[in-house]
Amino acid sequence: MLTGAALHDAKRALRDEVIAARDALDPGERAAASQAIVARVGALPSFAAARCVLLTLPFRSEWDTRPLVATALARGAAVVLPRVNAQARMLEIHRVSDPESQTQPGYRGIPEPVDTLPRQDLASVDWVLVPGVAFDPLGRRLGYGGGYYDRLLATLAPGVPKVAGAYDLQMVAHIPSAPHDLRVDAIVTPTHTLVVK
Repeated sequence: MLTGAALHDAKRALRDEVIAARDALDPGERAAASQAIVARVGALPSFAAARCVLLTLPFRSEWDTRPLVATALARGAAVVLPRVNAQARMLEIHRVSDPESQTQPGYRGIPEPVDTLPRQDLASVDWVLVPGVAFDPLGRRLGYGGGYYDRLLATLAPGVPKVAGAYDLQMVAHIPSAPHDLRVDAIVTPTHTLVVK
């Protein structure tokens, strides 16, 4: 098992490789893949039953989550989005009803809810879309390196579904990981849904 600098370097190399491949996707292919991921996630019984969903908005070449946000809002679910508190090195979550007018570029340019929106108690969240750069068949996740989602996921109530959406090229054979790196319960790609055992 890799540790320390070797683990950090292995993660960075894989992160750079996958982001480059994701950035190189044809825009038409990216749009079609996003639509397929949204349809598959939207069809999950856990998503359909959730009353308060923690979602994210797309950043750079990530798949487009906005139609999923619209789907959740249309069926009356509460939608919360994360906002980085860099000083505390934690994510705060805010409820949004209109992502177009209630978000703006935040930490590293990532779309975030404006800080005037009411904060939501994490205990109310009963379904989470987990972003990431790459995933493996065991549910291990490679994030952007800040550790924000690992810290957030560790504070969720037990049993809250943690689901990732990803292009097929973001699935890799093995994610180098440390014991504190948390796993997701399912990974949805345009072609299949992997439920982690």
